[in-house]
Amino acid sequence: MNAKDLREKNDDELNELIQERRDELMHFRLQMATGAVDNVRASREARREIARVKTILNERKRAAATADAGEKN
Repeated sequence: MNAKDLREKNDDELNELIQERRDELMHFRLQMATGAVDNVRASREARREIARVKTILNERKRAAATADAGEKN
């Protein structure tokens, strides 16, 4: 999923997506330990998607903080 699609989702959906990707990573790590890996690239993709989602959430948090600070002045 690209950043444009992720920006259209609300915070709850993004947090749910992070949890899903973390579960996938855990499952992938178990597969790596047992040697039953089908798609090696899936780990990298999951980590990158988690990073994208966290970046979007942090951007929203900073934008809200900036808006609040602007209202106080």
